[in-house]
Amino acid sequence: MERTNRRARTAAAAGMLVALVVALSGCALFDPGANAKPVARHTTAKPKPTHSAPVTPTPSATPTPTTPPPPPPTLTPVPAGTAVAEASVASPKGSIHFHYRILSNGDGTYSVEYSGFTSTVPIPVSVTLIDVAPQVGDGLTWHGVADHVLGGPTTSAAAASTAPLGYVGNPSYLGALVTYSSVASADGVPVELGPGKVLAVNTIRWSIPQRETNVHPVDGGARTGATGRVPETTASGAPARYVVAAGDTFDAVAQRFGISSQDLLWLNPSGRAYDGGLNLLESQSLNLDPQAL
Repeated sequence: MERTNRRARTAAAAGMLVALVVALSGCALFDPGANAKPVARHTTAKPKPTHSAPVTPTPSATPTPTTPPPPPPTLTPVPAGTAVAEASVASPKGSIHFHYRILSNGDGTYSVEYSGFTSTVPIPVSVTLIDVAPQVGDGLTWHGVADHVLGGPTTSAAAASTAPLGYVGNPSYLGALVTYSSVASADGVPVELGPGKVLAVNTIRWSIPQRETNVHPVDGGARTGATGRVPETTASGAPARYVVAAGDTFDAVAQRFGISSQDLLWLNPSGRAYDGGLNLLESQSLNLDPQAL
């Protein structure tokens, strides 16, 4: 009987324990309480737009005005076919005659046309253009520009011939047309007809028309870096040549005459008055006349 009562009490205690566990579980399911873990949720709400303050554009810096580069210097060529020199030649003893014309090719180059050549001398005769005229009877040491053989002795006028003068700029610096002996050897010919002997010298009378240019030097007066003198002017009174003084600079000289340094360099392509760094050489001359090119 005692054993039966003990079993009953044990079963009753177990039943109460189960009931308590169930009761506590039910509370957890319906009321998680402060100790429950948070449940993750997927938020679908759209973020609120952010209204930023209006942006005031920063004004850009005022651009610095730039000076456009000067236009390149120009000089129009003499129109094609223009005769810039023409004359008839006769040797002092009258043994050689011919006519010549120097014509523009229209591109800055020139040609010399020879016609009516006759000669009674027993040697071939040539002609050339030279800057410094020799004397009749001299021997040529330099055969000049456009050296050309006219021919030997004739019985009638020889056919016309042409010699290219090529590009020499303004050819008026070539002051003389020289006729000379072009015999190969002095053997068997008189001394006065020997190789290179000058037979006739004729001064060339040039008539080159004014060409259009956009470079017009005007003397603004001496100033620092440009204290040299102007010893020569053109027919219109414009400065034609400038002699470099001590302390002169390339840019200052250009400014004195109201032209760009580019123009002054263009006017002086030979480089005789300045070195490779455009340092001017004292006492040298700078050309200022575009028509001299």
